[in-house]
Amino acid sequence: MKKHLIVILALSTLLTSCNNNDPLPRPRAYFRIDTPVKSYKLYDDVCPFTFELPVYAFIIKEKADYCWMDIYFPQNEATIYLTYKPIDNDLNTHIEDSREFVYKHTVKADAIEETVYENDSLNVYGMLYDLKGNTASSIQFYLTDSTTNFIRGSLYFNVPPNKDSLAPVIEFIREDILHMIESFEWK
Repeated sequence: MKKHLIVILALSTLLTSCNNNDPLPRPRAYFRIDTPVKSYKLYDDVCPFTFELPVYAFIIKEKADYCWMDIYFPQNEATIYLTYKPIDNDLNTHIEDSREFVYKHTVKADAIEETVYENDSLNVYGMLYDLKGNTASSIQFYLTDSTTNFIRGSLYFNVPPNKDSLAPVIEFIREDILHMIESFEWK
């Protein structure tokens, strides 16, 4: 009888322990990010260039200079800051300044990848920088016609950098930046 009682107690303990409803800590997760369908419209204003802009982004013009502007992505709290400068025998200075801005991020960057861009038929040349890691800016680039025009762009988010949670958004906007570079023309 004593053996049966021990077996019954052991079985009841096992059965009741499986129905434990105590909450368990869950691993950290990130919100699902829905991205809009890719679609573009032509940007053609008083500036000496044109390009195709995503329809889900809009331009905020700077008042200090007529061709300095921000391309704002409200859904992602992201901004591409564009700075236009005419070239006055100082192309190398502009290129070196752009490179220095990028490499200031080496403190936080895991890697910096450079991609050269050349489109001889449209006279557009430049460099795209992909900054890997928890950097303040994930993508930077410049474009020039090498004689009279120079434009520099950099992508920033209005949130603390976190390469894991921002990775899908960075890749999404990177495709828009590549489309902008491919569609870019000097007037």
